[in-house]
Amino acid sequence: MQIVVETQIKAPQELIWRCWTTPEHIVQWNAASDDWHTTKATVDLRVGGGFSSRMEAKDGSMGFDFAGEYIRIEAPHLIECLFGGRALRVDFIAGADGVVMVRETFDAEDTHSLDQQRDGWQAILNNFARHVAAQE
Repeated sequence: MQIVVETQIKAPQELIWRCWTTPEHIVQWNAASDDWHTTKATVDLRVGGGFSSRMEAKDGSMGFDFAGEYIRIEAPHLIECLFGGRALRVDFIAGADGVVMVRETFDAEDTHSLDQQRDGWQAILNNFARHVAAQE
């Protein structure tokens, strides 16, 4: 089962790509809610390269690592990667009037409901859109 989340951002595609793929930007937007944050991110943006981020509750009660490997990169339009035995595809689709659709398609997991997964990933993507908008 795959889940799709998406958002539209009016910004230059190169800025959107940079915010998605640069650790100093990732740590600013990669959280589903205000009580979580990303404390560290690494990116080796090449096929076979890896990525990781450390997400933690701000109160220190819990945290987890999110990591994977890039399997396809077509800058600034597409990233495909594998993480925890699952696949993720991120499309950056240029549209009219400088609007870029960012669409994530990912394999669902068995621990959380489909709605929980969709809502969490959408919340992170919404944070990403706000972060990009603040860069302009």
